[in-house]
Amino acid sequence: MRLDLTTLVVADYDPAIAFFVDALGFELAEDTPRGTASDGSPKRWVVVRPPGGGGGLLLARADGPDQAAAVGRQTGGRVGFFLQVDDFAASYDRMRAHDVEFLEEPRYEEYGTVVAFRDVAGNTWDLLGPAQSPA
Repeated sequence: MRLDLTTLVVADYDPAIAFFVDALGFELAEDTPRGTASDGSPKRWVVVRPPGGGGGLLLARADGPDQAAAVGRQTGGRVGFFLQVDDFAASYDRMRAHDVEFLEEPRYEEYGTVVAFRDVAGNTWDLLGPAQSPA
């Protein structure tokens, strides 16, 4: 058994795809038309995954006012997503180059290097790297 996808409600597909693919280095696994939203606009099945597979995100454009209100607040303001990387410095530099909003400076904890950031929808994530001592 494994958890395959987690839905992330976003304001629009293309900026979300650009954020996850360009800024975070995810792969676009699928982008398929899927019917029509309640406002008549086309819906898509958009899946992004970290390189190497594993769990992914289903990027779902908000459909209606209730879903629109959830964009960026899917975890009630808490850190709700944790991106574990092998090379913290390279990932952090890539994200900075793409103007990712960081909420703090990287810090060193016993479990690894960590920094909180916001995704394109406004949700809070932790970027986590291997444990190391500060320079």
